[in-house]
Amino acid sequence: MSTRGTVMVITCEEDVTADMVIAALNERGVTVARVDPADIGPDLTVSAQIGANRAYWTGRLRTASRNIALNEVRAVYHRRPSRWNFAQLEPQAQKFAAAEARQGLKGLLASLPKCRYVNHPDHNDRSEFKPAQLQAAAQVGLVVPATLITNDLKAVNEFALEHGPIIYKSFRGMPTAPGGEVATIWTQEVDPSDVDETVNITTHLFQAKVPKHSDARVTVVGSHVFASEITSPDGALDWRRGDWGALVHSPIRVPSPVVASLHAYLDHFGLAFGCFDFGLEIQENGNDTYRWTFLECNPNGQWGWLPEADEIADALAETLLEGWFR
Repeated sequence: MSTRGTVMVITCEEDVTADMVIAALNERGVTVARVDPADIGPDLTVSAQIGANRAYWTGRLRTASRNIALNEVRAVYHRRPSRWNFAQLEPQAQKFAAAEARQGLKGLLASLPKCRYVNHPDHNDRSEFKPAQLQAAAQVGLVVPATLITNDLKAVNEFALEHGPIIYKSFRGMPTAPGGEVATIWTQEVDPSDVDETVNITTHLFQAKVPKHSDARVTVVGSHVFASEITSPDGALDWRRGDWGALVHSPIRVPSPVVASLHAYLDHFGLAFGCFDFGLEIQENGNDTYRWTFLECNPNGQWGWLPEADEIADALAETLLEGWFR
C-alpha cells in the first residue's frame, strides 16, 4: 500500500471531532499533518513559490512537529482553525497582520493544486448564508417553512397573520464577548405583539412554526448518509438548549426523494459534507411516517456526539482518500 501524499487537517488544538477523523486516517496508514493557521509565527512558518517555470505553488510549511511539502498535500479536512492572534502587536498592527495572514496563508492553503477539500473553505463560507440555504433547499425539492427576512414591522405583522404561529431564529448567533464569554440565541416562538419598531435596526429571520413531533440530524459524507431522530423529553422547540444527555437518539430511514435532494443540495454548493437539520411532522397518509421539513444545513457541523460518530469518521477518512490513496 502506497502512503505517498499527505492529508492536512486544518483545525484548532482541541477538536475532538477532528481527532476522530485523524484516528481513522492513522488506521489506514496515511500521513497526517495537523495545522492551525493561527499559529503563524515561530511555531508555524511557510515558504511557497510560483512562476519561474512553476505553474503551481510549491514550498514547505513547518510546524513544531511537521515539515510539510505543499505539493504532496493531496487532501484537506478543513475544520475549525483558531482566530488569528497577534496580541503582541498594537491594535492597528493586529488588524494588518490578521488581514495579511488571511490573504497569504489562508489563501495559500485554499489554493493547493490537485487537492481534495472536505470542504473547501470558500464553499463553506458561501453555503453558511441562511438565505442561500433556504433557496437552494427549495430548488432541490425539499420542504421549506414559510420564511420572512425583514426589518419592517408591518411585514412581520402581516406574515404572522398569514403563517402564525411564528418563530424567530438568528442568522449567525451572538459574537463572543470581549472577556471570552459565549452567549447563544435559541430558536424561539414569537408573539407578534412583542415585536416593536426596533425591529428596523437590522434584518431578522422569522418562520412559520413547524408542528414537529421530533427532529432529525442527517449527516451526509460523499455518498454516505447517516440519520438520527432526536427526541427531547420536554418537547423543546430547539433541542440544543437543554440537557444533551437527556436527548433520545434513534436510527431513522431517510426517504429516497429526500436523500436525492440532499446530494443535489451539496452539489449546488460544491460540498462533500454537510450536517442537515429537519423537523419531523407526523403524517397520517402517505408511504412515510413523517413530513421532512428542512431547517438548515451546517457545512462544517459537529457530529462527534452522535451514536454513529465512528461510522461518520470512517466515511470522512474514505472521502478524503477517494481517488488517490491505494
